[in-house]
Amino acid sequence: MNFIHPASDDWHEFEPGSGAAPRQALVTLAAWSELHEQQRDALLRDSRVGLLLPNDADVEALQHELGKFALLVLQFPRWTDGRAYTQARLLRLRLRFEGQIRAVGQVLVDMVLPLARSGFDSAVLREDQDVEAARRALQFFPGHYQIDARRPLARPVGLVPSYFAAYA
Repeated sequence: MNFIHPASDDWHEFEPGSGAAPRQALVTLAAWSELHEQQRDALLRDSRVGLLLPNDADVEALQHELGKFALLVLQFPRWTDGRAYTQARLLRLRLRFEGQIRAVGQVLVDMVLPLARSGFDSAVLREDQDVEAARRALQFFPGHYQIDARRPLARPVGLVPSYFAAYA
């Protein structure tokens, strides 16, 4: 997992219509939704596009557009609000999103292992959190009995395909 410092982030928030887009443009879901198809195509032609999603957004509604985005940024408005974990897991396992998924907001060191296991590639830690402690936290457990978004479950011997499909 990569830990991003906001001052050295290559992605720049962009409000469509506010001038030339940066090479890596981060657009809110609301702004993206307001763009016409021609505007979206122009933005995608000029920039790599990342989408900033609120943690109550229905990621499944974006299924047909996911391939357009190089980055999805999922928000943790409070460290006790785990809806972005579910979004990441859905994106990786059900929707097969292969781009980068980043956590932002109230992201604590204690969250980095579950972030990695649910499909996040990177995180912007809360300002008072230590990056070295976060890197160490990723090494605490060398193995897991449960599946995660990076190592999906292979079909167990003896289970019928319809049973297994419920977990895909």
